Amino acid sequence: MTRITSYNILAGGYNLHEKSGRRVHQLVKIIRSTQPDVVGVVEATNPRVTQKPLVIEELAEQLGMQLVMGGDAMHSTDYQLALLTRLPVVHTKIHKRPGLFTRPLLEVRVEESNGQHLTVFVTHLSAAFSKGWAGHAIRAREVREILYITAPLREQGVPHVLLGDFNLLAPGDPFKASFLLRYVVEQDSKKQNWSLADGHPHLDSVVPPRLRFLTLLLHIIPRSMLLSSLFDAVAWFYAPRGSIALLVKAGYIDCYRHIHPRARGFTCPASAPAGRIDYIFASPSLAKHLETCYVVTKGEDMLPGADASDHLAIAAEFGVRVRSFIPSTNLNDIVAI
Repeated sequence: MTRITSYNILAGGYNLHEKSGRRVHQLVKIIRSTQPDVVGVVEATNPRVTQKPLVIEELAEQLGMQLVMGGDAMHSTDYQLALLTRLPVVHTKIHKRPGLFTRPLLEVRVEESNGQHLTVFVTHLSAAFSKGWAGHAIRAREVREILYITAPLREQGVPHVLLGDFNLLAPGDPFKASFLLRYVVEQDSKKQNWSLADGHPHLDSVVPPRLRFLTLLLHIIPRSMLLSSLFDAVAWFYAPRGSIALLVKAGYIDCYRHIHPRARGFTCPASAPAGRIDYIFASPSLAKHLETCYVVTKGEDMLPGADASDHLAIAAEFGVRVRSFIPSTNLNDIVAI
């Protein structure tokens, strides 16, 4: 059995507004509760913090896992990806696509306990919510590039997973936009130093400039049940979902939705879950061995997920695969299904 977890740890695991703002203890409790073999980590670093050891390095040490860092983001103020694993690392590659990816795609191949190889891709698609539909076009471009990179693996039937924070809703998934709005408004009211990048969204980061004249109304909506209901209805139709549909069309299995056809499975924001934007997608050959997938709402000692990050982690377990070989275009690679 191989256990995989996807987790956005929020701004590298730091609370920059607090003096002792390292969430190592809380993050360890959440991650360790899933007993993972592999953890895809989103927002693994904070560009404003360089003092060693980094939180991600402490997590690796306390969990007894090897750390594989992703590439530098396109912008100096952005975060990196990472992967933690207790399995032997066979191969790593950072896919940089300037002009196509906001953050490089991280690829890591590990050797499972039965000797077979599993390839893991970790991604963090662009948010760019303040750009409206243009932001969706950016995410769609990133998804198409991911599909281009992973095409050879799909064609050969190589088992692999694609996981991370997609900043996208899946077709048919519910969306409580009023919960998200209430969360953002509350975050705005708490901030005293806007120069500190704490990873939390604020109104200007999610509202397009041409709509910011509605700021006063946006503060009022969460206080009214009627306005919240209307806001939810409008947002459900407005939220783009086509990019997740591209992944499904390409054959990827949404692990959580496969196990829970009707459950909400909201992952963000953790303190007021409004939508499901964190995913683990499995290739068809691997999905046949999917045993469970779940959202991690509490960690060890019943620690609430909201105490560790603004995202809830998602975990999946895959059963043992029978060893069988298929042709590979690379003679150095023997792949199993």
